[in-house]
Amino acid sequence: MKTKLLQMSLVLPSQDIYRDIQWYHDYVGFEMISKDDMYAVLKREELYIHLQWHADTPDDTLLGGSVVKIFVKNIGAIFKEFVERKTVTEDKLILNTAWNTNEFGFYDLNKNAVFFVEDL
Repeated sequence: MKTKLLQMSLVLPSQDIYRDIQWYHDYVGFEMISKDDMYAVLKREELYIHLQWHADTPDDTLLGGSVVKIFVKNIGAIFKEFVERKTVTEDKLILNTAWNTNEFGFYDLNKNAVFFVEDL
């Protein structure tokens, strides 16, 4: 059974727009919709990720702290896909958490935590 992605649109900081477009394509399955040197929009089904360039300086503190939760139905299929993409290893799926979810997560190249969550 295919995983049903419900909805998401978010903006994440990026130190390298072009590098991160490729990473989200190869490891997470998102396609680029638009881009320039400072901003890109990526899409997979009804989910959108916006990447916005930020310097890694004290004056620009957005890097390295965002957390994204993508809620899905039938988490097993998308988990298998990400194992095959080598985005995660097989031991990363946590079933029956204390807060009644199945979930797995990973970090992108800018230290943003991305979690896929299925409510039980």
